[in-house]
Amino acid sequence: MAAARKARARATVIGAGIVGVCCAAYLQREGFEVEIIDPEPPGTQCSFGNAGGICPGSCVPNAMPGILRKVPGWLSDPEGPLHIRLAYLPQALPWIVRFLRTSRRDRVEAIAAAMRALHRLTFECYEPLLKAAGLEDLVERHGQLFAYASPEGVDRDSYGLDLRRRHGVRVEILDEDELRQLAPALSRQFKRAVYLPEQGQCRNPGRLVEGLAAHVVGNGGSIRRARVQDFELGSGGVKALLTDAGRIEVERVVVAAGAWSGPLARKLGNPVPLESERGYHAMVLGADAEIGLRMQTIWAERKFVATPMEMGLRFAGTVELAGLGAPANMRRADLLLRQGREMFPGLAGESVSRWMGHRPGLPDSIPVIDRSLRHRNVFYAFGHGHQGLIGGSVTGKLVAEMAAGRATSIDLTPYRIDRF
Repeated sequence: MAAARKARARATVIGAGIVGVCCAAYLQREGFEVEIIDPEPPGTQCSFGNAGGICPGSCVPNAMPGILRKVPGWLSDPEGPLHIRLAYLPQALPWIVRFLRTSRRDRVEAIAAAMRALHRLTFECYEPLLKAAGLEDLVERHGQLFAYASPEGVDRDSYGLDLRRRHGVRVEILDEDELRQLAPALSRQFKRAVYLPEQGQCRNPGRLVEGLAAHVVGNGGSIRRARVQDFELGSGGVKALLTDAGRIEVERVVVAAGAWSGPLARKLGNPVPLESERGYHAMVLGADAEIGLRMQTIWAERKFVATPMEMGLRFAGTVELAGLGAPANMRRADLLLRQGREMFPGLAGESVSRWMGHRPGLPDSIPVIDRSLRHRNVFYAFGHGHQGLIGGSVTGKLVAEMAAGRATSIDLTPYRIDRF
């Protein structure tokens, strides 16, 4: 009698965003039987509404030297890049203090190195997933443009530009004529720009996650709609997930639940300072958005992003601290739309969609990618903040390598969960 086929090892991924789905896809490639657990369909939360950048040169932390002087002005400016709801300030304050402390130059240098080490592999790690799922059309590599309304803006950002150069990122400084050639629809108030030719973007992040998840299911994986509420522990680690849809037995667990990962990590004995950096977008839809913009373009001073997508022109940016439970304030999205029309004065059309989502932000701008020291069958993959789409593919590969017991492609020391 032929020997019985050996059962495949199982891995359960909590989270159906870009990070969780990439973890599932790479775990499958390592031979694991995979299940994804999430209360919402794949790609419908934070991954749905992001600005779409896929940027291997993203290595400039959110907190840079001198930021402490800027924060009061941002908070007093209704159109500034940072808004904190007053009632939430006491809860957010410890996170804000940690965030500001990371702006010391020595910390910035270490954080930039960790960001670059992770992000430089983004296209390389997406390539096999996109090819297998037939989604190669969704990723474009036209570069990324930072436009400055102030002639002195480029000089003021010299430290950040030097930081990129020292980490091997190509940086080109453009004058007004060169800027017009790349973005002719841009307002005449913009005089100079920085062009990063190696960057890229996704034309529809929600469809990307949905398509990768469908490919995981097509390869024998499964997706279960449930919210994980707690864990059942045994001698070998986590034995089962306790969800609103019942108990789910597990062998290996990946916590990749985005902004909802903090409470789960705390239940497993690993409290982390994870905050929802609530982000908004407004999109001008259809033919009205056709202004000839080919690449993601950032209004550098306002930290405001415009990205051409297959559905229209998306305006995104700004951070709101108000927690996971507060209702959306769509005036923040309307603000983005007003800034977008100022940025592109020829933009027509009244067909607009608005959205809010929860970015999972850690104070030092880098995620947690680690194996639990308490429960050896638990792996963490969360906290990517504004760079989830960039770091998703690489994180998936790293988690699969850890789960398979192989050496990881990069040193994971900077991403440890116990660094805080």
